[in-house]
Amino acid sequence: MDGTVLVADDDRTIRTVLTQALTRAGCKVHATSSLVTLLRWVEEGKGDLVITDVIMPDGNGIDALPRISQMRPGLPVIVISAQNTIMTAIQATEADAWDYLPKPFDLPDLMKRAARALDAKKKVPARPAATAMNAPREMADDLPLVGRTAAMQALYRLVARVMNTDLPVLITGESGTGKSLIARAIHDFSDRRTQPFVVVQAADLATPEGTAALKSRARGGTLVFDEVADYDEETQARLVRLIDGLGDGAPRLMATSQVDLTRRIEDGRFRQDLYYRLGGVTIPVPALRERVEDILLLAEHFLLRTSRDGSPPRRLSGEARELMRVYSWPGNVRQLDNAIRRLAITATGEDIGRADVELVLGNQPAAEPLRGGGDGEKLSASVARHLQRYFDLHGGALPPPGVYQRILREVEAPLIEIALDATGGNQAKCADLLGINRNTLRKKITDLDIRVTRRRKLM
Repeated sequence: MDGTVLVADDDRTIRTVLTQALTRAGCKVHATSSLVTLLRWVEEGKGDLVITDVIMPDGNGIDALPRISQMRPGLPVIVISAQNTIMTAIQATEADAWDYLPKPFDLPDLMKRAARALDAKKKVPARPAATAMNAPREMADDLPLVGRTAAMQALYRLVARVMNTDLPVLITGESGTGKSLIARAIHDFSDRRTQPFVVVQAADLATPEGTAALKSRARGGTLVFDEVADYDEETQARLVRLIDGLGDGAPRLMATSQVDLTRRIEDGRFRQDLYYRLGGVTIPVPALRERVEDILLLAEHFLLRTSRDGSPPRRLSGEARELMRVYSWPGNVRQLDNAIRRLAITATGEDIGRADVELVLGNQPAAEPLRGGGDGEKLSASVARHLQRYFDLHGGALPPPGVYQRILREVEAPLIEIALDATGGNQAKCADLLGINRNTLRKKITDLDIRVTRRRKLM
């Protein structure tokens, strides 16, 4: 890897780490904590690649992208950000960033992306400067599409890529995962945002008159068919006729589903031709228990929102945080949101303690809902389905190299966490349960950064 890389980040540690890694890889590096300095370097013609943070002491890295593109068309910019929301990914994409990574980032992954960016700059002609249309738009602060896990970041990038296409979108996931929010975000940040956003229930398609009315309501906006798997045979047939008759100036089509539609097709309960009309791009939304590291991030987000809405300021104690982290959240993000709202009102002190969380969650189901295959599904089939979703999230591109170790780590960490929870944090019992040496268990706990506390189970 060769070339000159401009690094802008107000975190000295990040600047040092990137400078050392890029220098070892054969690059020249100029690093700064100032956005003004970065822009001066770009204007002077320095650099073959820019790596920039978003929030800087003297400006916003994403806001500077159109100016960088105007000064140096074709100069690739990789955006790194601790703001782990869908807004950042969308803004970075709209502002013509070459790539986007969340903090904390995986250094080898960033180095591979930097190498590809430098290589692409050599091969690809300079792009035209960004126009005013590329300027990032604002998003409501309370949109709870928050997450730093790999699954959510891949989802954000996929949303940003499909946003301004005309492809139909099928959004799948359990109840409460935020499917409708993703549909709304795709519409609100697309070129159709000034047109109507119409959510369609099965009852809206019950008559030919209702179907015809949907066309006039949606115009050139977006039609979202909610929980399309629940539509009966007659409703599905009406929907096929509606789609085929849309013609020029048709609205964009999106659909949501809690269940695997391919299984419904195999069972003869869903039309294959309808599936192909709706499934141009599939966006699987992970359940909250599948992205454990996002639970506390979301909880803090919801607590901040309740404070802004007038509730007393609250903090989660260490025990409360641990209890929320190990709970299965069968109702997903919606259940977590409701739980935080209740805790903000019912907690006995400024610090939310374990007893407060137990009071709110104690009467709620902790069992995971059945997904897809039903009672008889083998673990291997379930794993295969989730792995396929992981590959599908990359929108036809290959995932970053290192899939084998990354997947093993994703499986190993929750297995150990669940085993520790089941044994009340007793490492000797946990090692025996897993069938591994206790020293091996201790090493894995350290390597995987797993917190261990003695506790009794909630349920």
